[in-house]
Amino acid sequence: HGSRPRSTVGSSPGKSPTVARMRVAVTGASGLIGRALTAHLEARRHVVVPVVRRTADDGEIRWDPGAGHIDPLTGLDAVVHLAAAGSGDKRWTEAYKRQILESRTNGTRLVSEAIASASDGPRILLSASAIGIYGSSETTTFDERSQTGEGFLADVCREWEAATAPAEQHGVRVAQLRTGIVLTPDGGALTTQLPLFRTGLGGKFGA
Repeated sequence: HGSRPRSTVGSSPGKSPTVARMRVAVTGASGLIGRALTAHLEARRHVVVPVVRRTADDGEIRWDPGAGHIDPLTGLDAVVHLAAAGSGDKRWTEAYKRQILESRTNGTRLVSEAIASASDGPRILLSASAIGIYGSSETTTFDERSQTGEGFLADVCREWEAATAPAEQHGVRVAQLRTGIVLTPDGGALTTQLPLFRTGLGGKFGA
C-alpha cells in the first residue's frame, strides 16, 4: 500500500486555508454508516481505503478478525473502525451476546495493534462505540462527562472502547464514536420500524 506525503493544511495569500486529501481506511465501509461516510469523504476528494474480508482489490486492505489477520496499515492518515455484529439483528441468545461482544473487542484490538505496529501508520483512529455505555434513564440527560451505566450494553461498550488502548498508548489520537439508533430511509432500524408505524402501532422515541 506504500507510503505517501502526509496531508497538510496550507494557504495562499488572500485565500482560505485548504486541506490536502487524506487517505482514510474504513472497516465496515459497506454498512449503513460506512456507505454514508465513504460518500461524504469521496465528495470532498479524500481517498477511502475499504478494509474488506474477501480478497482485497487494488486500493483495499484485507482483514480477517476471526483469524487475527490484517494487512499492514501503512500510508494512511486515519482509520475509521465501524465493523461489528449488529446488536439489533438477532435475538439475544447467550451465543449471540458473545458474538456482539467479541466482534467488537477482537476487531478493535486487532486494528489498534496494527496501527501501533505500523511504520508510517495513521495518526488518528475513530472507533465506533454506542450510547449504550451510559445505560438508560427516563429522567437523566447524558453527555460525554456522564458516568458509564450498568447492564450488558454498557459492559460491552466499556470493553469495546478499552480495546483501542494499544493505539492510544502508541500516541495515536483516538476518538470514540458513541452513536445511537441511526434512522435513515436508506435502511437500518427504519426497515423494521416503518411497517409498524404505518399500521398505527408505532410510538414516540425519547421525550
